[in-house]
Amino acid sequence: MSFDLKAYMDTRKALVDAALDRVLPPETTAPTTVHQAMRYSVLAPGKRLRPILVIAGAEAVGACADTVLDTACALELIHAYSLIHDDLPAMDDDDYRRGRLTNHKVFGEAMAILAGDALLTLAFRLVAANAAAAAEPAVVARVVGEIADAAGTDGMVGGQVVDIESEGKAISAEMLDYIHLRKTAALIRASLRVGALLVGGSPAQVEAISRAGQSLGLAFQIVDDILDVEGSLAELGKSAGSDERKQKATYPALHGLPTSKRRARELIDDTKRMLEPLGPPAEPIRALADYVLERRS
Repeated sequence: MSFDLKAYMDTRKALVDAALDRVLPPETTAPTTVHQAMRYSVLAPGKRLRPILVIAGAEAVGACADTVLDTACALELIHAYSLIHDDLPAMDDDDYRRGRLTNHKVFGEAMAILAGDALLTLAFRLVAANAAAAAEPAVVARVVGEIADAAGTDGMVGGQVVDIESEGKAISAEMLDYIHLRKTAALIRASLRVGALLVGGSPAQVEAISRAGQSLGLAFQIVDDILDVEGSLAELGKSAGSDERKQKATYPALHGLPTSKRRARELIDDTKRMLEPLGPPAEPIRALADYVLERRS
């Protein structure tokens, strides 16, 4: 009997959406404008891949979703903050995100910056709040460090810096991997890893999930690069072709589409192979890996 990924994602997404609505300040709470801006971006329709991966990481080592829900929400807030800032005129200067106007187009650049700052700060507050449900409260300190590394200059921010500095330049395949592993893969890897860490996964389990998460994260960004070439605004919820217009360093630009697609498939196969020691409890992650490869948005 095949795994029903749609049912799995629907139920986990509903859990995450309800929790996000709960943890975000109400729009009526002062200062109202920044809270409206935070909710506008976070509660926009989205796949919730990163929080679902936190949950899947916990489930792969025998725990349940409720145990890691606050941290799952934290990863979505960090992702949302990064999108708000990436869309700003000083960065990617995008008008659309998730099928509607970007945050700064609705609330202005200053409020968009502040909304992103507030989401990042709230994310770490949520991780701290997860201590009561963690297998060992002390492990939360380790999780905070893991997420900070994945989101900071060793991860997402660092990758974005080099991505910006590489625009319009010829770069090596190694440098492109450096960008993608930090800009995107680091947070995806951390999502799976901290889910397993919080609930007391063994060192061997956490290592297997971490390695799988790195391959999955790199595959996700390569597929993103491919979709920017082959996708549309209707499918992506954002403008297609922006990488080429901005002369971004991408897999299709450096390696071509056929090689990029082959590399993404290899990474997904690697992801599933690395999960073999975890057995059936890791089936949701394997199915999510196939979803990453086959997605159109």
